[in-house]
Amino acid sequence: MIGLISATAAGAAARDRLAAAWPDRTRVYDGPVGDAVRRAFAECEQLVCFLATGAVVRLIAPLLGDKASDPGVVCVDEAGRFAVPVVGGHAGGANALALRVGELLGARPVVTTATDAVGIPGLDTLGLPVEGDVAGVTRALLDGEPVVLDAEVAWPLPPVPFAAEGAYTVRVTDRAVAAGSGEVLLRPPSLVVGVGASRGAPAGEVLDVIEGALRDAGLSVRSVAELATVDAKREEPGILGAAERLGVPVVTYSAEELAAVPVPNPSDAPLAAVGTPSVAEAAALARGGALLVPKRKSRRDDGRPAMATCAVVRRPGRGRLAVVGLGPGARDLLTPRARAELRRASVLVGLDQYVDQIRDLLRPGTRVLESGLGAEEERARTAVAEARRGHAVALIGSGDAGVYAMASPALAEASGDIDVVGVPGVTAALAAAALLGAPLGHDHVSISLSDLHTPWEVIERRVRAAAEADLVVTFYNPRSRGRDWQLPKALALLAGHREATTPVGVVRNASRPDGTSRVTTLAALDPATVDMMTVVTVGNTATRTVAGRMVTPRGYRWQESAQEEAR
Repeated sequence: MIGLISATAAGAAARDRLAAAWPDRTRVYDGPVGDAVRRAFAECEQLVCFLATGAVVRLIAPLLGDKASDPGVVCVDEAGRFAVPVVGGHAGGANALALRVGELLGARPVVTTATDAVGIPGLDTLGLPVEGDVAGVTRALLDGEPVVLDAEVAWPLPPVPFAAEGAYTVRVTDRAVAAGSGEVLLRPPSLVVGVGASRGAPAGEVLDVIEGALRDAGLSVRSVAELATVDAKREEPGILGAAERLGVPVVTYSAEELAAVPVPNPSDAPLAAVGTPSVAEAAALARGGALLVPKRKSRRDDGRPAMATCAVVRRPGRGRLAVVGLGPGARDLLTPRARAELRRASVLVGLDQYVDQIRDLLRPGTRVLESGLGAEEERARTAVAEARRGHAVALIGSGDAGVYAMASPALAEASGDIDVVGVPGVTAALAAAALLGAPLGHDHVSISLSDLHTPWEVIERRVRAAAEADLVVTFYNPRSRGRDWQLPKALALLAGHREATTPVGVVRNASRPDGTSRVTTLAALDPATVDMMTVVTVGNTATRTVAGRMVTPRGYRWQESAQEEAR
């Protein structure tokens, strides 16, 4: 919950805007400001104070405990010009909150946290438990001193400017080791604990066998991602209680699923009880991984039979591939989600000219793998291979990555062993349409005239079908030096079904500083004025020119009535 506090009418107006935008996430604290701040500080995860920064500092100073538990606090000035994180920038989420508040209120976020200011992610913001000399290693990164990444467990991380050698280390490990001097330990959630339990097994006994197995194997309890068991035990109190104490979820599988998992220690007892020869080992191995601790039973001081078993598996981190559409080229048409993925990726793969467009948005430490025209399949294979190595990868393309771009070859290469995220972008067709007017107001189709990957006979059949169906047609890749006859042929096919006066839009480098756009007709278009950087949009039989803009009517009845009345 986000507590909202204000002292004046101007502050209350801005406060109410936030409350209206986030009704389920905010709570307004009225009354004397000091009392309101104290109550909100005790009850909320975050605060937004529409007060002077100095006043907020004095009010919260006696309330501060430690950075791990204090709420994040953001100040917004009376005029709503600035959103300033005061405390809890990372742990309390105040930096991110200031960005969101700024977007909503039109305020400028003023983030002074050192790592954020220079574009380096804080080691305590990577989403992993962190131990060791966080301040010292962070200071080394900020000062440009060499910091080494020692990834004992491959795990996708955002870009950090690591070095091959240095006096400081960031170690990614699930082993129960202590951080050395000048070292930070990141604990990835790489361990899955399979658990079996008799009915009524105490939570303490379940927890004891788990912690004992981890301790004996030299593994960190902070790297446990989940407890896994059979469906029949999904409500077993002892398993649920152990999971609650460990702060992890319980994942269950059917007996049939577990029976199909090869295990080293099958048993008749669970087969008779729940229908599978293994629960602990099979549940831990159900989604793959390396068995680190075979099945072991709990020990009871009273000599009675063990009521709990467990097994531990290390599951490798899944790499992440984001296929990102950069839009048509204008920076303001690059989506916020695309920006976030570019900053999240530790590896960027793309065409060299597209990389140049966004190079300044990349974080320090991003590894860039760029290549020239014609290497689409190579880039797709490279991106997937990097993701399979456990990296966070962004594969970029112009427009929308799924439209005549990199998503298709990349997804053809990818399999279920990596996570894939598609990030939509503004296509060239949409950017061109916005410049031309409203040519896509009704049914439309995009067709590439390049026969490098598609035989002309297929392209011609599609153009003919679009012409007969009276669809608005946007031509991609209309003409190049070595392909100068396809566009005239396609226009001739359309002319067999449309008037010579049919509006045609010609847009080159849509949205870019050197971009041009014009509206002509099917008869007047000179194909020689078109190149590969051009998008050609041909209207249907209803498309007309209004004040120099292409308009394809949607077919609203009220529009038809108004037109009839005008006639």
